[in-house]
Amino acid sequence: MSGFWNIFVWVLTLGTLIGCLWLLQAMTTQRKDTAAKKDTTGHVWDGDLAEFNNPLPRWWLWLFWITGIFMVVYLAIYPGLGTFTGLAGWSQQDQYDAEVADAEKRYGNIFAAFADTPVEQLATNPDAIRLGRNIFLNNCITCHGSDGGGARGYPNLTDKVWLHGGTPEAIKATISNGRMGVMPALGAALGDQGVDEIIAFIRALPTLPEQPASVPATAYTPDTAAADVEPSSAAPVLDPKVAAGQQKFLTFCIACHGPDARGNQALGAPNLADEDWLHGSSDADIRDVIMKGRVNQMPAQADILTPDRIHVLAGYVLSLSADSGG
Repeated sequence: MSGFWNIFVWVLTLGTLIGCLWLLQAMTTQRKDTAAKKDTTGHVWDGDLAEFNNPLPRWWLWLFWITGIFMVVYLAIYPGLGTFTGLAGWSQQDQYDAEVADAEKRYGNIFAAFADTPVEQLATNPDAIRLGRNIFLNNCITCHGSDGGGARGYPNLTDKVWLHGGTPEAIKATISNGRMGVMPALGAALGDQGVDEIIAFIRALPTLPEQPASVPATAYTPDTAAADVEPSSAAPVLDPKVAAGQQKFLTFCIACHGPDARGNQALGAPNLADEDWLHGSSDADIRDVIMKGRVNQMPAQADILTPDRIHVLAGYVLSLSADSGG
């Protein structure tokens, strides 16, 4: 806090306190000019209705003064006046650290008991799953939901689709260090027509749901073998719009999503040839992502959770997709 704001807080806080106490004293002292008016304020209504100048009851008055004294003592002991830390030296960060340390003494051994157990085994251990679920409910449900099913823009942890890999090591790295996913905005580079062509190319990928009838499901298959095409054909015949989209895809998108559009877990680039769409799979959704881009962040938990807790949490996250058939 700068010197100006430090002084500003001091003046504002103490000025308000002193002003309240002065007003309290002023309003409980009988005015001298009312003595000749039979102890009234001098206000009269309807000719004979006068307002008496009665002081506050003493017990009520002392409650106000005790409150003011309490405020002075509090501001002397605890932080409240700019950069002044208080005579007690208390801070909310110190109290938080003390409570965390106390909790670690009480519960740390419970999680440490699973430290040497492989994550794959934790995913089938009922006790570890119960502990991991508690951690998940306290730290992860805001984004991923209480069941781990995610939401638009937040990955579903109950399937087998992993942006950064679903191995125990990858899951622990994601929880510990967090992830940053960036899809650059390409609207200015592609234009409306270019975006439409890339959407047509993506729609032609064989596993995308709800493909338009105008583009057959076999229009483009990256893994098509030479034996599957006509002897006179060197490559599948593409719809002109799909072919144009393919060329633009290979120019603008190949670096992240790969030539077959199946993504790259090292970059967190999603597979565009499956049915899992983080931001929606309608034409409007895909257009919006291509035009405007996206920035997603998974916050790092290493500063919040101990390594033992992250180990157990990774086991629980892995267990969420253990029974998935996806």
